[in-house]
Amino acid sequence: MQPIDTSASIAPVQPIVIAHRGASGYRPEHTVSSYQLAIEQGADFIEPDLVMTKDGVLIARHENEISTTTDVAERPEFADRKTTKTIDDEVFEGWFTEDFTLEELKTLKARERRPELRPDNVAMNDQDTILTLDEVIAIAKTASAETGRTIGIYPELKHPHYHESLGFDMVDTLLTSLDQTGWNHRDAPVYVQCFWPQPL
Repeated sequence: MQPIDTSASIAPVQPIVIAHRGASGYRPEHTVSSYQLAIEQGADFIEPDLVMTKDGVLIARHENEISTTTDVAERPEFADRKTTKTIDDEVFEGWFTEDFTLEELKTLKARERRPELRPDNVAMNDQDTILTLDEVIAIAKTASAETGRTIGIYPELKHPHYHESLGFDMVDTLLTSLDQTGWNHRDAPVYVQCFWPQPL
């Protein structure tokens, strides 16, 4: 019997620190200020949840329903886009990223998603815009150059089967961004996560 090589399963000497949605306890999540603060606090990876726009761009939002994470509900020009949808067997009412182009979404301002849990973050509402995946990657790359540390991304694909039913290929869109930024290789500082195994 051959001895078992356990070297591949030994944990790294240093754990990695992953900033879930950025420094979401201190800033509205998935914003420039949230990701930058997380990096300043020592995070090795910033974690964007990814959903799609109407024109097929991956953006960083906790969910594709954005009534609690942006000022969309106060924007009269978008009032007629409020609707009800079933996503992964749950019914949601509100405004959905897939009904807006990136240009339209860029006019919205980010807000604290859970003000009852993070009331201090409310003071920073309406200061940041919605970020694309490419912009999140740029934040990580700029921080890597400025700090001398490798800052990576830990994206989560949200509702991939729902998006697929609308004609979007989240995986292909993600890989295209990683190709264009030079981060589609084994040693890239990227971990992809998803609750569904097929996209992974």
